[in-house]
Amino acid sequence: MKAKKILMLVGDFVEDYEVMVPFQSLLMLGYEVDAACPGKKAGDKVKTAVHDFEGDQTYSEKPGHNFVLNIDFDKVNEDNYIGLIIPGGRAPEYIRLDSRVIEIVKNFDANKKPIGAICHGPQVLLAAGVIQQGVFTAYPACKPDILCAGGTWGEVNETFSNAYVNGHIVTAPAWPAHPSFIQAFVKLLGAEIKI
Repeated sequence: MKAKKILMLVGDFVEDYEVMVPFQSLLMLGYEVDAACPGKKAGDKVKTAVHDFEGDQTYSEKPGHNFVLNIDFDKVNEDNYIGLIIPGGRAPEYIRLDSRVIEIVKNFDANKKPIGAICHGPQVLLAAGVIQQGVFTAYPACKPDILCAGGTWGEVNETFSNAYVNGHIVTAPAWPAHPSFIQAFVKLLGAEIKI
């Protein structure tokens, strides 16, 4: 039987909750989760940032925790995984420049394996060309990018707590959506969480 392994693609200044909560939740549900970052190895750390909604025109940013990677990026073999998570924060804007990241995302998409991208995570999906037709969401600043790629914008509710499923891809606007985002992702994996 194939291991229930999930891959997370992260980088420095990934959003703290968006990496920590899915990582720990999926472990709690019995999945093995490998977190990888371009240019880094198992045992290396990425810095995280805490983004919050405090009434400003955009989110505020504060230093978060250090998140320890548990696999060498160069050893990632997407055939070993049943799903992919791409957290948000600032990391997606630059990890999408790595050709191997794009290759990994395209492989998951071509094989219709579940993909979850939250907040700015859809920037990586956009760079890989996997957002075209369908309803997707992200942090609202990414709306023009989704529309330019041919996607339909999934409106963000006032608490940023909703998620959209389009085929094998689930997207959400920010960490307040974790209950709906993680539930939808796990359902795409073939399991179900009752909330």
